[in-house]
Amino acid sequence: MRADRLLSLVLLLRNRGRMSAAALARELEVSPRTVLRDIDALSTAGIPVYAERGRDGGFELLPGFTTDLTGLTVDEAKALLAAGSAVTSESLGMAPAFASAMRKVVAAMPDAHRAAATKVAERVFVTQGSWLTDPEPVDDHLGLIQQAVFVGRRLSILYPSRGNEPVWRVIDPQGLIHAGGRWYLVATDAGRDRTYRLERIADVRELDEPAQRPADIDLAAIWEHRRSAFRARGTPIVVDVLVRRECRDVLAERAYAVRSEQPADGDRVRLEVVFGDDSHASGVLWSLGEDAEVLAPDDLRAALRSRALRMCARYE
Repeated sequence: MRADRLLSLVLLLRNRGRMSAAALARELEVSPRTVLRDIDALSTAGIPVYAERGRDGGFELLPGFTTDLTGLTVDEAKALLAAGSAVTSESLGMAPAFASAMRKVVAAMPDAHRAAATKVAERVFVTQGSWLTDPEPVDDHLGLIQQAVFVGRRLSILYPSRGNEPVWRVIDPQGLIHAGGRWYLVATDAGRDRTYRLERIADVRELDEPAQRPADIDLAAIWEHRRSAFRARGTPIVVDVLVRRECRDVLAERAYAVRSEQPADGDRVRLEVVFGDDSHASGVLWSLGEDAEVLAPDDLRAALRSRALRMCARYE
């Protein structure tokens, strides 16, 4: 732990220049006395750290001292820095490790590019919150599941099947996927491929048994395959829709595909849209309200009309 802290101290001075013992202590989450001992250790090891006294004093590295810790290009370093506030590092509990890694990335960059890269990072902010909603809290079981995925241990989870009470299942965790604001656990259950939503896991226990899993895994390919299989469960439906131009992109994003498009009267466009099934189409088009009108098929149009009449009756 101390070796990692000493390296972090060097990188902080390399990236930020002169820093006081108090500022270093806050950054490294240790006491100022510990920082002073670490400075002495670095000096003894030959790292050129010197102290500047006075009101604006502090510790500093001799000019020209460099570290060469990575082979990243400038563009790669910019991309990593810009991703620093993304959900993955925070929600997996890796924010401190990510911050330490970024200090190493910045320290390895040439002086001429360091300022430009950090400025890029300042102009990108990622959050799961919106204007009206706060970010979803990290799942209570995520830490334990993450640990089992990393070390390769079996899990026993209390999980419900659709419409049934939760039951205990012994699974072999393969990996974690974050998609659409939700966490999914990719696993096998008695050799069968399964995907579990973490928010639906009622309880979880790590077992003292190694997980049965391949040495390598392609989570992106697994996600695409299982998502395609899930979509294939329904019967696709093609809908002829009139929609306001300002809502066109919203409709396109929520549907599977837009097969054709042509202008219509006024501020509307006519789209031929593909949905996964009747329920998918009904839900999306109902949410658009009067901004969209189904022209065909007739049974979907009738279903939306019936739903609207029931809603009117409810509020009379």
